[in-house]
Amino acid sequence: MVYKHFLILVILMLISPFSVYGMKEEAVLINTYQADVTGDGILDEINLKGIPFSKGAEYFHNIWVEVKSKGHEDGRWKISYGDGYEPAIQFVDINHDNVQDMLYQSPTGGSGGLYHYDLHTLANGDLLEIPLPKQEYISGKFADGFKIKIQFTPNEKPIEVDVKNRSKEYIRQGIYNKKGKLKKAKSLIIDPIAFFEPVKLTERKGNGLKSYKQVSGAYHADQLGTIEAIWYYIDGEWIILKSEWKEETP
Repeated sequence: MVYKHFLILVILMLISPFSVYGMKEEAVLINTYQADVTGDGILDEINLKGIPFSKGAEYFHNIWVEVKSKGHEDGRWKISYGDGYEPAIQFVDINHDNVQDMLYQSPTGGSGGLYHYDLHTLANGDLLEIPLPKQEYISGKFADGFKIKIQFTPNEKPIEVDVKNRSKEYIRQGIYNKKGKLKKAKSLIIDPIAFFEPVKLTERKGNGLKSYKQVSGAYHADQLGTIEAIWYYIDGEWIILKSEWKEETP
């Protein structure tokens, strides 16, 4: 009897597997773009697709793009992006080869306002990923006198920012005494780069990327400000042209 039931289940799975495990996951067309990403002077068809978590959901648990080129034999490419919300692609020449690159972005959906990014080039029909900059060395800490110190690079003098307007909360948190003396060493909370946006630098230099990196104090919601940086891609590497601190008003 047990064997008979098992045999029936196997037959049902072979005939209609989705009737056992649920409905078939249907891909949806999120957006269609027309851009010359191969550099042959002909517009390519770029279809951004995804599988929503449920019907009508804003979250996609699988996202990819399909590129079709009329100017290349066997000109079809697929790039997988993982999961995310509100996916979109911008087309901009980042590596300065006079061909538009594909900058993909999607909010992660967390409270930190972080985005997921991927950057690819398809110049001459060769699909390559361009790693994005990370700005890994940033350090920050609380200092005496209701101040914070932020250092962008190991050899630069740290910038000092007055945080007296938050003194009551920091005293309550046990970071300072009432006279502004630091009671315990405490580092700032420095997020990864949250957001990129393409920027036009000059006609000669072309495009770069602007990054935004959030810095918080006692806890993540205690947003002190943002480190904004201008990046330029040259000879396969990213260089920082400019970094600056933008204070957040509490």
